[in-house]
Amino acid sequence: MFTVKDIERHDTDILILGTGGAGLFAALHAQQSAPEGTKITIAVKGLIGKCGCTRMVQGGYNVALGGGDTVERHFMDTINGGKWLPNQDMAWRLCKEAVVRIRELENEIGCFFDRNSDGTLHQKAFAGQTADRTVHKGDLTGIEIINRLMEQVLSRPIEKLQEHRAIGLIPTKDGKALSGVLMIDMRTGKFRFVRAKTVLMATGGGPTMYKYHTPSGDKTMDGLAMALRVGLPLRDMEMVQFHPTGLLAGEHTRMTGTVLEEGLRGAGGQLINHNGARFMFDYDAKGERATRDVVSRGIYAEMRKNNNPEQVGVFISMAHLGPDNVRKKFSGMVKRCADSGFDLAAGKVEVVPTAHYFMGGVVVDVDTRTALEGLYVAGEDAGGAHGSNRLGGNGVANSTVYGGIAGDTMASDLRSMLTLREPDEAVLESELERAIHPLIKQPALVLPLRKQLQEVMWEDVGVMRTQTGMKRALKNIAEISQNLMEVGVSNDNLAFNLTWHDWLNMRSLCDISQVIAEAGIARENSRGAHFREDFPEPGELIDSYFTVAKQSGKDIEVTREPVEFTIVKPGETILPDHEPETLVAAQ
Repeated sequence: MFTVKDIERHDTDILILGTGGAGLFAALHAQQSAPEGTKITIAVKGLIGKCGCTRMVQGGYNVALGGGDTVERHFMDTINGGKWLPNQDMAWRLCKEAVVRIRELENEIGCFFDRNSDGTLHQKAFAGQTADRTVHKGDLTGIEIINRLMEQVLSRPIEKLQEHRAIGLIPTKDGKALSGVLMIDMRTGKFRFVRAKTVLMATGGGPTMYKYHTPSGDKTMDGLAMALRVGLPLRDMEMVQFHPTGLLAGEHTRMTGTVLEEGLRGAGGQLINHNGARFMFDYDAKGERATRDVVSRGIYAEMRKNNNPEQVGVFISMAHLGPDNVRKKFSGMVKRCADSGFDLAAGKVEVVPTAHYFMGGVVVDVDTRTALEGLYVAGEDAGGAHGSNRLGGNGVANSTVYGGIAGDTMASDLRSMLTLREPDEAVLESELERAIHPLIKQPALVLPLRKQLQEVMWEDVGVMRTQTGMKRALKNIAEISQNLMEVGVSNDNLAFNLTWHDWLNMRSLCDISQVIAEAGIARENSRGAHFREDFPEPGELIDSYFTVAKQSGKDIEVTREPVEFTIVKPGETILPDHEPETLVAAQ
């Protein structure tokens, strides 16, 4: 079996993990900003442009482009949507630089977005926002962005490590800086350690530990699991966003859980319960256009009332808007539903809340730096920008904005990093042993354990939670984790050994599921995506706190830290053209 001597060694200057919006934008910005001769490497679990969550974005990109909308208004919607838990400096920079990034996407990257008859960018309505600000390409925006970014990156002198899975962040011996990343070349099954002066973690989230989920099955929180093991603090880990309208097509198809985008409700789509009645106004004055957390809870509450075993979810109806109009505006969604046996334009489609996005992540500063020198985090791996609830359309904006920032920051910091750092060989060996653990066990099935985990998380750490349920979940997660350690994988051929990678996926999911439940128990109120039936009140906004989880041995320690209202306090608003002093000083 493998030893440290079998690990191939590879050096670069800038290493980027992930090729979604954050990773690809970081690569382009780093390539433009770094000193001449800088070696830039991107590594991805799959193929560039063909995997990741940005490609799956349907709805669009939030940006304030005038017509009564302002950056300040976008910022306040983001703060209110996040229930006053966001890092305000990060949220402000997101809203401000989205204006720059959308022009960059069009004029430099080559994206084509939908336009009005006068030539201006068309912006549609999304829930939880006070202006129509979502730029889009029909309902397939993510494909447009990723395809153009992919073309740009593939044409540049950037090293590409495709089908390379990152499995461990390897620090220096003193633990103060990052040396590099241990990977598996999935094409051969061999291990490769890549040293780098700067590393960006942009591996995305992927809450696929839930029964219903939108990301592809290979998105399994690997980045956050690696960050946890290297001792980094993770914030807001209880905040799992459920998109209200995930397609419910049955257990026989992976289409179940995929998103029917927010623009459907923004355009006037109606949610209908098992009695044929529209119900969302019973839960919120904004009805179907309330924020995702509110609509998800409304649907979940209606599901609880239903005693019909043949109907699990509720229905979304668009027919009243005119079938031809719906087919024209939402052609991608109409086709997706038709492929699954539903007529979105003229009929009803069954939907269920589906785990979609992870607001929690690594604690970073506004320039994407972490507490570990040499490590940067952007996109869904980074916590802070969204607080307890992400507005639809803020996700791809966040990835591209902070991906670009990360690329620029790494290129700048690189100028003072003269040498590569030596790794802690003990940690390298430990991560190797962790990865090969199943190769020395008797082969068995991983899938039943994953299904068990998904049921546990859906039932006890899902849309609505209690302390009793989350403690029960922790006990079950521990048992599943223990059983996983007894599951083996055939080691006859490690090239594209997908069962081995299923096992590694499951290990990451178990680790992060534990953190979600621990953080959920620590938050004794209800904010955004986190709703405690035993603590239903949100608490005083001025006393807002966020949770911070760190690994201590085999235990997870969760503490609370007060939210810093660096720009605006509860009860206040900010005036148009206001530039927060905190960011003026930083610039």
